[in-house]
Amino acid sequence: MLLAIDCGNTNTVFSLWDGARFIATWRTSTETQRTADQYYVWLSTLMKFQKIDAQITDMIISSTVPRVVFNLRVLADRYFNTRPLVVGKPDCALPVGVRVDAGTQVGPDRLVNTVAGYDLYGGDLIVVDFGTATTFDVVDEDGAYVGGVIAPGVNLSLMALHQAAAALPHVDITKPQQVVGTNTVTCMQSGVFWGYVGLVREICSRIKQERERPMKIIATGGLAPLFQQTDELFDAVEDTLTMHGLTVIHKFNQHED
Repeated sequence: MLLAIDCGNTNTVFSLWDGARFIATWRTSTETQRTADQYYVWLSTLMKFQKIDAQITDMIISSTVPRVVFNLRVLADRYFNTRPLVVGKPDCALPVGVRVDAGTQVGPDRLVNTVAGYDLYGGDLIVVDFGTATTFDVVDEDGAYVGGVIAPGVNLSLMALHQAAAALPHVDITKPQQVVGTNTVTCMQSGVFWGYVGLVREICSRIKQERERPMKIIATGGLAPLFQQTDELFDAVEDTLTMHGLTVIHKFNQHED
């Protein structure tokens, strides 16, 4: 059984893959001080609660927070007697190329999304990930990662509005019923929602113009379904894109061995 772990700046996702499907997925907040023992107690409790009697034999990790990787490695070694694959490390091969400026480090999550997007949809893609940051990753016709765009995340923008302007409250993002707000909350929601619709549409349009070819737009991340409600902004929404990519990379490395 494969345990796939995607550690982001805000949340960490654990998924169990039986070789054909994910049998369980759990989410926890990302905390750099969480120990391997704490991870195991949390994970084993959830497995027991869901009556999952599975032996974890393999682990793969994608982490945008380097400080958590050590304790996840200890978790793999101490409790599952396995050496985890860590995306971005030399011993973790990728089934696609990476063509960026020399010396540039690409976030592991962006590489994993590239692998997943190419596996599911082929090349010439724009992968939009609504995470702590909103990222746009460009996948070439042969599946290679060739660069992208990083913008502030939606919730990050809302938080910045609330913290920087004393009179503005914290609000949840939602699709407003109309563009013109009639109170502070709806004004903020409209500005953020339609602002990000415009941001996504404009950036994707300019990427297509620059690449001079048709490209599919694939979205992932918690807020992707919300923005998909508007004018078919994306060709597809994949909630488990990153986790799928981890399984593809794991399988590729088994063949490499």
